[in-house]
Amino acid sequence: MAKQVFFLPWKERGDFARWIKTTGAFKMIKEHQFAAIKIHFGEEGNTGYIRPEYVKPVAKVIASFNAYPFMTDANTIYMGSRSDAVHHAAVAEKHGFNVANCGCPVIIADGIRGNCGVPVDVNLKHFKKVIISNAVACSDAIMLMSHFKGHEITGFGGAIKNAGMGSATRAGKYAMHDRLYPRASVKKCRACGNCVKWCPEGALSLKRKTIILDQAKCAGCGECILSCKFGVFHMPWDEKAAAAQEKIAEYAYGALKNKPYFCVNFANFITKFCDCYPTKEKPLLGDIGIFAGGDPVAVDQACADAVNDKFGSDFGKHIFPYIDWQSGFDYAQRIGLGERAYRLVK
Repeated sequence: MAKQVFFLPWKERGDFARWIKTTGAFKMIKEHQFAAIKIHFGEEGNTGYIRPEYVKPVAKVIASFNAYPFMTDANTIYMGSRSDAVHHAAVAEKHGFNVANCGCPVIIADGIRGNCGVPVDVNLKHFKKVIISNAVACSDAIMLMSHFKGHEITGFGGAIKNAGMGSATRAGKYAMHDRLYPRASVKKCRACGNCVKWCPEGALSLKRKTIILDQAKCAGCGECILSCKFGVFHMPWDEKAAAAQEKIAEYAYGALKNKPYFCVNFANFITKFCDCYPTKEKPLLGDIGIFAGGDPVAVDQACADAVNDKFGSDFGKHIFPYIDWQSGFDYAQRIGLGERAYRLVK
């Protein structure tokens, strides 16, 4: 049966607070629950992220049930402004995500260094277990608020990407990129030993003031990249897009497993790249609207159809010709994350 997806045109976004109540978004909320509002706070310098003003009415309704809303996202694996919880929280504050503006606090999901997670059994093609960030895994309900736009791995990035890559710990993020081993630019090493201190597997050592990486011990967690101040370590990105899409879907499955959840996608300021890019990208399409529903696959599919309709052809294929974005949606449907068929309710 086709899933309901509710639609609010962008020109009517001023009615968001009333409209979101009509979608059934809050039927899942129970008294004294911790309700995670899973959202991207935007990389420093980025301007495409969902604005705090849309979080406030969501948090207000959740709080009216005597539940406990909080905004959350996991740290990044690249060395940007959100690669640790301290700087991540500072960026969120700078972009207006705080109690005063949103009615609930920010909690960075995977801890100071991105290594606080909970294993979740999924028993799927790529993973038997996935490592979900602590604040997401320990929440009682999840409200996915996702900015729908292009993405350099999945073609389109929306609810599935937000739940999957966005809920994973640092090690989980690397696992979705095939858990590759880092490479070391030895000439940059200053022999400070900080990476040795933070390596959880003892894979790093200093010999004659030169860093040594034992790949047999390396867990691919990326701790060395974050702890090094001199850019010694880097990750060779060569994961095929199709496999990465499947892994992201499996992580989304684990993040949402056995939890009530709801999805709200903002199809506005549609750019080629995701909100992790620090540059001020210009949108490639006009604003479309806000989509909502209880099925992340159906909501993402509705957004993709609307974007393609506005563009006049396959927008995802246009911006990333080498990516088949539909293969990720197909796989998400096969593993039971949701259904691509939907019925739009305007």
